[in-house]
Amino acid sequence: MTLELATIDIKEGENIAFEAALEQAKLVIAQATGFINITIQKCVEQNNRYILLIHWQTLEDHTVGFRESALFTQWRALIGPFFETPPFVQHYHII
Repeated sequence: MTLELATIDIKEGENIAFEAALEQAKLVIAQATGFINITIQKCVEQNNRYILLIHWQTLEDHTVGFRESALFTQWRALIGPFFETPPFVQHYHII
């Protein structure tokens, strides 16, 4: 299993709209092969920062299967307009 950790900074004042878009985006990513679950956390100190913790069966399920699919295009269309900067993404193996 692989954990994707994505840190996302959104444009100031867009929290409500971003969180609504995330609800729709969760329905999209849930359709991806190898997707297990997603947890979203909002930063206490920096109001416009979120982390997404996404579990995948394999690294390739995210980096190839999802990233190269039409589902990723839908996902990014929903939440991408809110990004202040590109997300910082790292992957971790569950041990």
